Amino acid sequence: MRKEADQYSVLPVAKAMQVFTYVASQAHDVTLTEVVQALDLPKTTVFRYLQTLSSAGLFSHDVERDRYGVGNGFRRLAQIDAAYHNLRSNAQVELDGIVAGFRETVNLAVLSQSDVVYVDIREANRAQRFQARIGHRHPIHSTSLGKAIAACMPDDRVDSLLGSAFEPRTYRTITDARTFRRHVAEARVRGYAMEVGENEDGITCVGVPILDGRGNPIAAMSMSAPDNRMKVLVEKAAEALQSAAHRITAAMPLGGIQGAA
Repeated sequence: MRKEADQYSVLPVAKAMQVFTYVASQAHDVTLTEVVQALDLPKTTVFRYLQTLSSAGLFSHDVERDRYGVGNGFRRLAQIDAAYHNLRSNAQVELDGIVAGFRETVNLAVLSQSDVVYVDIREANRAQRFQARIGHRHPIHSTSLGKAIAACMPDDRVDSLLGSAFEPRTYRTITDARTFRRHVAEARVRGYAMEVGENEDGITCVGVPILDGRGNPIAAMSMSAPDNRMKVLVEKAAEALQSAAHRITAAMPLGGIQGAA
Protein backbone atom coordinates (compact mmCIF):
# COMPACT_ATOMS: atom_id res chain seq x y z
CA MET A 1 0.00 0.00 0.00
CA ARG A 2 2.90 2.32 0.83
CA LYS A 3 4.51 1.68 -2.56
CA GLU A 4 1.27 2.58 -4.31
CA ALA A 5 1.10 5.87 -2.38
CA ASP A 6 4.73 6.65 -3.19
CA GLN A 7 3.98 6.11 -6.86
CA TYR A 8 1.79 9.22 -6.89
CA SER A 9 3.96 11.38 -4.63
CA VAL A 10 5.36 14.63 -6.02
CA LEU A 11 8.95 14.77 -4.81
CA PRO A 12 9.31 18.60 -4.57
CA VAL A 13 6.07 18.80 -2.61
CA ALA A 14 7.22 15.99 -0.31
CA LYS A 15 10.48 17.84 0.35
CA ALA A 16 8.62 21.10 0.97
CA MET A 17 6.45 19.30 3.51
CA GLN A 18 9.59 18.04 5.25
CA VAL A 19 10.73 21.63 5.61
CA PHE A 20 7.28 22.74 6.73
CA THR A 21 6.97 19.98 9.34
CA TYR A 22 10.43 20.60 10.75
CA VAL A 23 10.02 24.36 11.16
CA ALA A 24 6.46 24.08 12.51
CA SER A 25 7.50 21.51 15.13
CA GLN A 26 10.33 23.58 16.63
CA ALA A 27 9.86 25.52 19.84
CA HIS A 28 11.95 28.39 18.47
CA ASP A 29 12.57 30.18 15.18
CA VAL A 30 15.22 28.44 13.07
CA THR A 31 17.90 29.45 10.60
CA LEU A 32 18.41 28.20 7.07
CA THR A 33 21.51 26.33 8.21
CA GLU A 34 19.60 24.52 10.97
CA VAL A 35 17.00 23.26 8.50
CA VAL A 36 19.65 22.15 5.99
CA GLN A 37 21.57 20.22 8.63
CA ALA A 38 18.47 18.64 10.17
CA LEU A 39 16.97 17.46 6.87
CA ASP A 40 20.17 16.90 4.86
CA LEU A 41 18.74 18.75 1.87
CA PRO A 42 20.54 21.14 -0.54
CA LYS A 43 20.84 24.65 0.83
CA THR A 44 19.41 26.29 -2.30
CA THR A 45 16.40 23.95 -2.25
CA VAL A 46 15.65 24.62 1.40
CA PHE A 47 16.04 28.38 0.89
CA ARG A 48 13.47 28.37 -1.90
CA TYR A 49 10.97 26.37 0.14
CA LEU A 50 11.41 28.67 3.15
CA GLN A 51 10.89 31.75 1.01
CA THR A 52 7.85 30.26 -0.75
CA LEU A 53 6.20 29.26 2.54
CA SER A 54 6.94 32.71 3.95
CA SER A 55 5.38 34.40 0.91
CA ALA A 56 2.27 32.27 1.45
CA GLY A 57 2.02 33.45 5.05
CA LEU A 58 2.55 29.98 6.47
CA PHE A 59 5.97 30.99 7.80
CA SER A 60 7.27 34.27 9.18
CA HIS A 61 10.75 35.48 8.27
CA ASP A 62 12.66 37.74 10.63
CA VAL A 63 14.95 39.40 8.08
CA GLU A 64 17.24 41.02 10.63
CA ARG A 65 17.90 37.76 12.48
CA ASP A 66 17.40 35.68 9.33
CA ARG A 67 15.23 33.18 11.18
CA TYR A 68 12.02 31.41 10.18
CA GLY A 69 9.04 30.42 12.27
CA VAL A 70 5.33 29.67 12.08
CA GLY A 71 3.40 32.50 10.40
CA ASN A 72 -0.02 34.00 11.00
CA GLY A 73 -1.45 32.21 7.96
CA PHE A 74 -0.63 28.84 9.47
CA ARG A 75 -2.02 29.86 12.85
CA ARG A 76 -5.30 30.98 11.27
CA LEU A 77 -5.64 27.66 9.47
CA ALA A 78 -4.93 25.80 12.70
CA GLN A 79 -7.55 27.84 14.55
CA ILE A 80 -10.15 27.26 11.85
CA ASP A 81 -9.41 23.53 11.79
CA ALA A 82 -9.74 23.35 15.56
CA ALA A 83 -13.01 25.28 15.45
CA TYR A 84 -14.47 23.02 12.76
CA HIS A 85 -13.40 19.96 14.72
CA ASN A 86 -15.05 21.45 17.81
CA LEU A 87 -18.23 22.16 15.85
CA ARG A 88 -18.48 18.63 14.43
CA SER A 89 -17.63 17.09 17.79
CA ASN A 90 -20.25 19.08 19.69
CA ALA A 91 -22.86 18.54 16.99
CA GLN A 92 -22.37 14.79 16.72
CA VAL A 93 -24.55 13.78 19.67
CA GLU A 94 -27.22 16.32 18.69
CA LEU A 95 -27.41 15.09 15.09
CA ASP A 96 -27.66 11.48 16.22
CA GLY A 97 -30.37 12.36 18.71
CA ILE A 98 -32.54 14.11 16.13
CA VAL A 99 -32.14 11.30 13.59
CA ALA A 100 -33.09 8.74 16.24
CA GLY A 101 -36.14 10.77 17.30
CA PHE A 102 -37.51 11.62 13.86
CA ARG A 103 -35.98 8.97 11.59
CA GLU A 104 -35.24 11.70 9.03
CA THR A 105 -31.94 12.97 7.57
CA VAL A 106 -30.13 15.78 9.39
CA ASN A 107 -27.46 18.02 7.85
CA LEU A 108 -24.71 20.23 9.30
CA ALA A 109 -23.18 22.91 7.08
CA VAL A 110 -21.02 26.03 7.16
CA LEU A 111 -20.92 29.03 4.88
CA SER A 112 -18.09 29.30 2.35
CA GLN A 113 -18.28 32.42 0.17
CA SER A 114 -21.84 32.29 -1.23
CA ASP A 115 -22.35 28.54 -0.80
CA VAL A 116 -23.12 26.23 2.07
CA VAL A 117 -20.73 23.31 2.50
CA TYR A 118 -21.99 20.14 4.14
CA VAL A 119 -19.60 19.08 6.92
CA ASP A 120 -21.74 16.28 8.38
CA ILE A 121 -24.83 14.37 7.29
CA ARG A 122 -26.71 11.78 9.32
CA GLU A 123 -29.10 9.71 7.25
CA ALA A 124 -32.11 7.92 8.62
CA ASN A 125 -32.45 4.20 8.13
CA ARG A 126 -34.74 4.56 5.14
CA ALA A 127 -34.50 3.47 1.52
CA GLN A 128 -34.54 7.04 0.19
CA ARG A 129 -31.21 8.88 -0.15
CA PHE A 130 -30.82 12.57 -0.86
CA GLN A 131 -28.37 14.26 -3.24
CA ALA A 132 -26.26 16.09 -0.67
CA ARG A 133 -23.03 14.48 0.50
CA ILE A 134 -20.35 15.64 2.91
CA GLY A 135 -18.17 18.18 1.11
CA HIS A 136 -20.86 19.15 -1.41
CA ARG A 137 -21.48 22.86 -1.99
CA HIS A 138 -24.99 24.18 -2.59
CA PRO A 139 -26.04 27.80 -3.22
CA ILE A 140 -27.08 29.84 -0.21
CA HIS A 141 -30.31 30.88 -1.95
CA SER A 142 -31.59 27.34 -2.59
CA THR A 143 -31.17 25.83 0.89
CA SER A 144 -32.80 26.26 4.28
CA LEU A 145 -29.26 26.06 5.67
CA GLY A 146 -28.21 29.13 3.69
CA LYS A 147 -31.36 31.05 4.54
CA ALA A 148 -30.95 30.26 8.24
CA ILE A 149 -27.40 31.62 8.24
CA ALA A 150 -28.41 34.70 6.21
CA ALA A 151 -31.24 35.43 8.66
CA CYS A 152 -28.63 36.14 11.35
CA MET A 153 -26.62 38.55 9.20
CA PRO A 154 -27.05 42.27 8.53
CA ASP A 155 -28.78 43.06 5.24
CA ASP A 156 -25.64 44.50 3.66
CA ARG A 157 -23.73 41.30 4.42
CA VAL A 158 -26.55 39.24 2.87
CA ASP A 159 -26.51 41.44 -0.23
CA SER A 160 -22.76 40.91 -0.59
CA LEU A 161 -23.30 37.15 -0.75
CA LEU A 162 -25.84 37.34 -3.57
CA GLY A 163 -24.55 37.23 -7.11
CA SER A 164 -26.31 38.66 -10.13
CA ALA A 165 -27.41 35.18 -11.25
CA PHE A 166 -29.31 32.68 -9.12
CA GLU A 167 -28.51 29.09 -10.10
CA PRO A 168 -31.79 27.20 -10.61
CA ARG A 169 -31.57 23.72 -9.06
CA THR A 170 -35.28 22.90 -9.50
CA TYR A 171 -38.28 24.68 -10.98
CA ARG A 172 -39.02 26.03 -7.48
CA THR A 173 -35.58 27.53 -6.83
CA ILE A 174 -35.55 31.23 -5.91
CA THR A 175 -34.33 33.18 -8.93
CA ASP A 176 -34.24 36.77 -7.69
CA ALA A 177 -32.79 38.72 -4.77
CA ARG A 178 -36.13 40.24 -3.72
CA THR A 179 -37.73 36.85 -3.09
CA PHE A 180 -34.65 35.61 -1.28
CA ARG A 181 -34.68 38.62 1.03
CA ARG A 182 -38.35 37.95 1.79
CA HIS A 183 -37.56 34.34 2.72
CA VAL A 184 -34.72 35.56 4.94
CA ALA A 185 -37.02 38.10 6.64
CA GLU A 186 -39.58 35.34 7.29
CA ALA A 187 -36.85 33.14 8.79
CA ARG A 188 -35.86 35.96 11.16
CA VAL A 189 -39.41 36.20 12.45
CA ARG A 190 -39.99 32.43 12.75
CA GLY A 191 -36.54 31.54 14.06
CA TYR A 192 -36.09 28.89 11.37
CA ALA A 193 -35.87 28.76 7.57
CA MET A 194 -37.87 26.74 5.09
CA GLU A 195 -36.96 25.26 1.72
CA VAL A 196 -39.70 23.48 -0.23
CA GLY A 197 -38.43 21.66 -3.30
CA GLU A 198 -35.97 24.48 -4.04
CA ASN A 199 -32.77 22.45 -3.82
CA GLU A 200 -34.11 18.98 -4.64
CA ASP A 201 -37.47 18.07 -6.14
CA GLY A 202 -40.00 16.71 -3.66
CA ILE A 203 -37.89 17.46 -0.59
CA THR A 204 -38.70 19.93 2.17
CA CYS A 205 -36.04 21.13 4.63
CA VAL A 206 -36.22 23.02 7.89
CA GLY A 207 -33.03 24.84 8.86
CA VAL A 208 -31.80 26.71 11.93
CA PRO A 209 -28.60 28.69 12.55
CA ILE A 210 -25.88 27.75 15.00
CA LEU A 211 -24.44 30.85 16.66
CA ASP A 212 -21.21 31.53 18.48
CA GLY A 213 -21.10 33.18 21.88
CA ARG A 214 -21.34 36.62 20.27
CA GLY A 215 -24.45 35.82 18.28
CA ASN A 216 -22.71 35.39 14.93
CA PRO A 217 -23.83 32.52 12.66
CA ILE A 218 -21.05 29.95 12.39
CA ALA A 219 -23.05 27.09 10.88
CA ALA A 220 -26.55 25.74 10.34
CA MET A 221 -28.33 22.44 10.71
CA SER A 222 -31.39 21.18 8.89
CA MET A 223 -33.76 18.27 8.67
CA SER A 224 -34.67 16.92 5.21
CA ALA A 225 -37.67 14.78 4.36
CA PRO A 226 -40.08 14.15 1.47
CA ASP A 227 -42.76 16.83 1.24
CA ASN A 228 -45.58 14.58 2.43
CA ARG A 229 -43.75 13.54 5.62
CA MET A 230 -42.39 16.97 6.47
CA LYS A 231 -45.83 18.61 6.31
CA VAL A 232 -46.70 17.22 9.73
CA LEU A 233 -43.20 17.56 11.19
CA VAL A 234 -42.28 21.21 10.58
CA GLU A 235 -43.04 22.70 14.00
CA LYS A 236 -41.64 19.78 16.00
CA ALA A 237 -38.61 19.55 13.73
CA ALA A 238 -37.89 23.26 14.10
CA GLU A 239 -38.22 23.05 17.89
CA ALA A 240 -35.86 20.06 18.09
CA LEU A 241 -33.31 21.70 15.79
CA GLN A 242 -33.42 24.98 17.72
CA SER A 243 -32.87 23.23 21.05
CA ALA A 244 -29.97 21.26 19.61
CA ALA A 245 -28.45 24.43 18.10
CA HIS A 246 -28.63 26.20 21.47
CA ARG A 247 -26.77 23.33 23.15
CA ILE A 248 -24.10 23.32 20.44
CA THR A 249 -23.67 27.10 20.83
CA ALA A 250 -23.29 26.72 24.60
CA ALA A 251 -20.50 24.19 24.07
CA MET A 252 -18.59 26.24 21.48
CA PRO A 253 -15.70 28.60 22.37
CA LEU A 254 -16.62 32.28 22.43
CA GLY A 255 -14.73 33.04 19.22
CA GLY A 256 -16.49 30.38 17.15
CA ILE A 257 -15.13 30.02 13.61
CA GLN A 258 -13.33 33.05 12.26
CA GLY A 259 -12.10 33.55 8.71
CA ALA A 260 -13.73 30.41 7.33
CA ALA A 261 -15.86 32.03 4.68
